[in-house]
Amino acid sequence: MSVAWTDSVHEIADTKMHLSRAGSGRPLLILHHDIGSLDRLPFYDTLAGSFDVLVPHHPGWGKSERAQWLRHPRDIAAMHAWLLGELELKDVSLVGLGFGGWIAAEMASQSPTAYRKLVLVGPMGIKPPDGFIADQAIVSYIDYPRAGFHDEAAFAGVYGDVTTDQLEQWDLCREMVFRTAWKPYMYSQTLPHLLGGIKAPALIVWGDDDQHVPISASHLWQEGLPNARMETVAACGHYVDMEKPDELARLVTGFVNAN
Repeated sequence: MSVAWTDSVHEIADTKMHLSRAGSGRPLLILHHDIGSLDRLPFYDTLAGSFDVLVPHHPGWGKSERAQWLRHPRDIAAMHAWLLGELELKDVSLVGLGFGGWIAAEMASQSPTAYRKLVLVGPMGIKPPDGFIADQAIVSYIDYPRAGFHDEAAFAGVYGDVTTDQLEQWDLCREMVFRTAWKPYMYSQTLPHLLGGIKAPALIVWGDDDQHVPISASHLWQEGLPNARMETVAACGHYVDMEKPDELARLVTGFVNAN
């Protein structure tokens, strides 16, 4: 699929934020994982065939400038909401991937009626009742993302021979994770109490072999969100968008377009 992407830079909270955009239709904001995002992914391209897809880099990740004052995913959520305001977008749906799912939930909890639909894919942000969110501080830069795939071949298909530049990018991403989500690690003590106000219908998606975020957390998301349903993707790890992009794109498209 040949998709024309445009890149732009936006000044948000005195920080230059990078945005990639493609497609047309209802706006769909995709919030990437804690390991950052490759510039182009089949998942993004497929959705751009049906939606106006926006993929910003979180401040401090990828091509976005680092805001030295950032201390919590809620801060990142406020900056993404600001970006949407600058773009004057309405009827936006949010797709949050892993760490980006936590940010998306923060955005929706801050503005309970602002978004059309909410898709959370293996979201961090809630302490799992069973098991623990994977601690990336105790593994190598390459072993952490590799563990997020069910199939080693899927990891190789996405990243190929991992370059030094990619390892450096993962290092920078990890530093931002520790800056914004260290204590407590990768979950919020307040977010579970704020989910109940969210009016947007929510779709929760989990890979059945997610080694980063235990699937036990999905039950708390379903209980906390007033209008949520769950889908499990078979033979898939944490990075559903990279390991099963077509299946996830079908789920997102059907859900967001449904009345």
